[in-house]
Amino acid sequence: MKIAIAQINPVIGDFEYNFNLIKSFAGKAIKQNCDLVVFPELSVTGYPPRDLLEKKDFIEANLSYLSRLVDEIRGIGVICGFADKADEGNLLYNSAVLFENGKILHKTNKRLLPTYDVFDESRYFEAGAEFAPYSYKDKIIGIAICEDAWNDDNSSGEKKYHLNPVSLMIKNGANLIINISASPFHMGKQQFRQNMFGAIARKYKVPFIFANQVGGNDSVLFDGTSAVFDTNGRIIALARDFDQDLIFYDTDNPSGNLLQENMHPVSASNTEAVLKALVMGTRDYVTKCGFSKVVLGLSGGIDSAITAFIAAQAIGPENVLTVFMPSSYTSKENYGDTQKLAQNIGTKYEIIPIDSVFEGFLKLVSPSFKQNEPEVTEQNIQARIRGTILMALSNRENRILLSTGNKSELAVGYCTLYGDMNGGLAVISDIPKTIVYEISHFINRSKETIPANIIKKAPSAELKPDQTDQDDLPPYDLLDAILKGYIEDLKGAKELIAQGFDAKTVKDVILRVDRNEYKRHQAAPGLKVTSKAFGYGRRYPLAQRYTQRDI
Repeated sequence: MKIAIAQINPVIGDFEYNFNLIKSFAGKAIKQNCDLVVFPELSVTGYPPRDLLEKKDFIEANLSYLSRLVDEIRGIGVICGFADKADEGNLLYNSAVLFENGKILHKTNKRLLPTYDVFDESRYFEAGAEFAPYSYKDKIIGIAICEDAWNDDNSSGEKKYHLNPVSLMIKNGANLIINISASPFHMGKQQFRQNMFGAIARKYKVPFIFANQVGGNDSVLFDGTSAVFDTNGRIIALARDFDQDLIFYDTDNPSGNLLQENMHPVSASNTEAVLKALVMGTRDYVTKCGFSKVVLGLSGGIDSAITAFIAAQAIGPENVLTVFMPSSYTSKENYGDTQKLAQNIGTKYEIIPIDSVFEGFLKLVSPSFKQNEPEVTEQNIQARIRGTILMALSNRENRILLSTGNKSELAVGYCTLYGDMNGGLAVISDIPKTIVYEISHFINRSKETIPANIIKKAPSAELKPDQTDQDDLPPYDLLDAILKGYIEDLKGAKELIAQGFDAKTVKDVILRVDRNEYKRHQAAPGLKVTSKAFGYGRRYPLAQRYTQRDI
C-alpha cells in the first residue's frame, strides 16, 4: 500500500478553501498511484477553531463539506480530521474519518484532550470512548489524533494522562500507527517530536506516520515536518518545514527507492527555523486577516530592522512601507542606517519628523512640561505620537501595522501603551533580545542585508539625550536568562537566586514582569516561537499580590 502524507495549510473557517485544498492534494496523491492519503487534525475546519466550535452553523458547515469530500474524492482512501457531533446533546468530538469511493469506512474520536499552554480542548470536545484499529488494504491501522500519541511510556518523558491510546491500539492488533496532528512549533519542538515518535516506533516495532498541519493561525505557528518512522525508529520520509508538502510511504518497500526523494530539506538550526516561522507566521496572519500590505516604524535599531526584513520576506518588499520618525534626540547615524536598510531590503521608505508635533503637544497640555531633560511622561508622548502617525498611515492606506518590540522589552514593560505597542501584529514579541541578534547575524551570513552599524550600536529608545536601554535594564544576556527561568521554566525567585543570579536583580525583574501584565493584556497578538509566550497560552491575573508576598 502506497500512502501519501499531505501537509497542508488550511484557513480556519474557510470551508470552501479547505475543501479545494484537500481535493487538490488528494488529486496529487492519485497521480502518484497512492492507495491512501492522510491529512492533519481538523483539516476540514482548520486548527484551532476555538469558540467557532460553539456556533451550530459552523459545525453544520464542517459536516456538509466533509460529506462533499466523501462524495467527490474517488479512487483513493482518505483520512482527515473534522469536528463530529456526539450522539446526544450539544457535545462534539475531535474526530478522524477514513473514507473511500463515497463510503465512510471508519471513524475515531480523540481521547486525550490537552488543556495546557495554547490548548483548551476540554472546553469544546468530549473524549472518545474507545480505540478500535481498522483493517484497510494490507494493514491494520491505528489512527491517533495528535495528543493521543503524546502519553506513551518512556517516549515523551512525562505522562499527563492515565490512558495510553497507542498501547491500546497495539494490543488490539494495529500494525501501523497514523497520527494526524496540529502540533505547534516552538524552539526545540521538532527534535523532541522526532525523538518521541521514533521511540514509539522502536518500542512497538510498527511504522509510525506523523501528518502535521503547517501554517500560522493567529499566534500559533505550525511547522509541518510531517514524517514516517520505520520499525527501528529511523525517519524514512520527512516533509519540509514551514511549507505545504507531500511525502510518500510504501508499506511494501519502506526503505527502497522512495527514501531519497522523500527526505525533504528542513532548517539546519534553531535560528533558521525561528526565522522561517516568523516569515510564515507574518505572511499567514496578514493574508488570512484580509490584508496585502503592512506599515512599520524604523528607528535605526535592530528590532525594527529585523521586523522590516521579515515583513519583506513574508509579503514582498513592494508591499511594505517603512517610516522613519526622527526627533531632536535621534542620532544622525540613524538617518543613514534606516535609509540603507530600506534600500537593502527593497521597501518603501518615508521620513516624518515629529519635533513640531511634540512641541505643539507640550505647549497644549501644560507649561509644566517644559524641561531641559524629558521625564518618562514626555518620553511616552513621543512614542505615542509615532504610534498615532503609524496608525493614521495604516487607516489611510489599508495597511496592517506591525509593532516591533521584542520579548525582553515586553516582559519588563519597557514599552509604551498606545505608542510603540500600537499594531495589529507583534512580529517579534516572543523573541528575546539575545536571539534577535542571533537572527540578524543569520540574515547577514551571505551579505550585509542589515547594516552592520545597526547591529553594533547600543540599543536605545532615543527619547532623551544619550539614552541607552541599559540605563534602565540589566544587560540583555543577563535579563534574558532570568526571564527564561521565570517565564518559560516557571522558576521562582529563590530558585533563580540559588542558580547564582544576583538577588536584587532577580527581584527587580520579577516585579517588573508581574506589574506589567496589564500592558501585555492590551498588546497586539504575537507569533509564538518559545515554549511559553505571552498571550492566550499564559494566563495570569492582572490584579494580584502574589509576587509581592512571595519575594
